[in-house]
Amino acid sequence: MLIVGINVAVWVFVQHMGLEPGLIRSVWRFGVIPGELLGRVPPGTMVPAGRGLIAVLDGEPTWWTVVTSMFMHGGWLHLLGNMWFLLVFGDNVEDAMGPVRFTLFYLLCGVAAVAAQILSNPTSTVPMVGASGAIGGVMGAYMVLYPLAPVHMLVWIGFFMQRVVVPAYFMLGYWFLLQLFSGVVMPGVGGVAFWAHVGGFLAGVFLVNAFCAPDRLALCRGRRGHVHRLITKL
Repeated sequence: MLIVGINVAVWVFVQHMGLEPGLIRSVWRFGVIPGELLGRVPPGTMVPAGRGLIAVLDGEPTWWTVVTSMFMHGGWLHLLGNMWFLLVFGDNVEDAMGPVRFTLFYLLCGVAAVAAQILSNPTSTVPMVGASGAIGGVMGAYMVLYPLAPVHMLVWIGFFMQRVVVPAYFMLGYWFLLQLFSGVVMPGVGGVAFWAHVGGFLAGVFLVNAFCAPDRLALCRGRRGHVHRLITKL
């Protein structure tokens, strides 16, 4: 809830709730610009920033943007979508880790997401913002800890919407494969940082065991085994 609160507070007080020119200025000031971070952009480079504005890059690496970018968003839907997924999956992962470990885990997944996106396009002059990479890590951890947990999905079938219940590993695995496919086939389309999602998710999968409290990890594994045996018996 603290992480959600920080994101909302940043949106209100730093990004002016999406009003211009505050939104654009915040994105260019606090977002990660891969080419500038790696020193591949000459000082004075001018980049169209949208709405008749020009961003002038000074060429100085601003490493602190690796963290600040995780709390910036490009619009209301971007913010609400990310916070919704964090609320849905984050509380159970935090229960398994404790608040302090969860916070550190969240930030490390965000850093891994930034690194993956930078590696995919190290000369890019487009700022990257959003919590989705770190939240991807939370989703990866959830899939490891609670693979058989029921997830309720709304699916369009023709002109009708149908509720479908699937195990968490199916929904989250599908989401991951969709991000991976999109990153390979259409990188950068629609301004979506697909490789950040991939990097964050994989970081969550590989880091979750190191951050879970031993007793909680054993409990999660016990629940997985119980559910699996129950389903097999049925």
